[in-house]
Amino acid sequence: MKKILLTILQYVIFFGLGALLIWWQYGKLTPGDKSEIMIAFGQVRDRLWLLIPVLIIGFLSHLFRALRWKLLLEPLKLRPSTANITFAVLIGYLVNLLVPRMGEVARCTILAKYEREPVDKIVGTIVAERTFDILCLVLVTVIAVLTQTGTGLQYLQAQIAHIDINGSKIAAIVIGGILFLVLLVLVYRKTKNTKFGQFLSGIGYGILSIKFMHKKGQFLLYSALIWVCYLALVVIGFKAIDATEHLGWVPAISVLVFGSLGMIVTPGGIGAYPPAVQLVLVNLYAVKASYALAFGWISWMAQTAVVLVLGVLSLILLPLYNIKPHGQDTVDKG
Repeated sequence: MKKILLTILQYVIFFGLGALLIWWQYGKLTPGDKSEIMIAFGQVRDRLWLLIPVLIIGFLSHLFRALRWKLLLEPLKLRPSTANITFAVLIGYLVNLLVPRMGEVARCTILAKYEREPVDKIVGTIVAERTFDILCLVLVTVIAVLTQTGTGLQYLQAQIAHIDINGSKIAAIVIGGILFLVLLVLVYRKTKNTKFGQFLSGIGYGILSIKFMHKKGQFLLYSALIWVCYLALVVIGFKAIDATEHLGWVPAISVLVFGSLGMIVTPGGIGAYPPAVQLVLVNLYAVKASYALAFGWISWMAQTAVVLVLGVLSLILLPLYNIKPHGQDTVDKG
């Protein structure tokens, strides 16, 4: 009961924050801003064909993520079918829209159920994957800084300079991380012969799966393709309205970085993604604030629509696909 209440509380807090951000943004809009936003949405209606490449590229980004995850599972002698692992990824993103931070749990439980694999090792690979994603975001952020010129570069440098990071804070983070690892080791030693200890061991094996992976080059290729797809979605989004259609790949990198941070703040970025994108477009590329906010909402809605469509389709197709064994995949698992 306590766990359910905590989950509900988390749900209320995250979505409440999203609703608060939307209310705050709307309250700042003038009648002229609202009129311009409606003009931007009207331009989108005339370019709905852009949804076709958005849906295709959105699916490819999830497919590359599924294939990359599959590589992480191979060193653990886990060989799920490509279809099932893709369904699991898509459903995981759908769940994240509805219940904050529960998408990873859904991915693991779906794969464990339909592939009859141990959930502990699968959880470990999720941790490894997310850690690598953070490193990729850091790399993309560095690229965003290096590729900006003129006022854009000055603005980014100024924002980085305002981040309050000192030696004591870094030391506290490092010490806290070390203490956490020591605590895990102590807990594992005390419980290694129990089910909980075996679960911790499985997570450890999953995290180390990157180290033992044979196809590291392929793993890096899939990672690059995932981020290229994300960038392509932003570039296509630029073409949806007149105010941003002149922007290309370099601005897309900055939008992707700030938009990704917005996605972390609230479930699916609701309420947080649009103003994060607006901040970049206004300060780096002189897009009018109302149109920049409109683009943020258009981009967010397109990405959310892709997740909803593909996630719901996966929920329907997953049980149908698993009605009976599938030849080659079954042989591989042996």
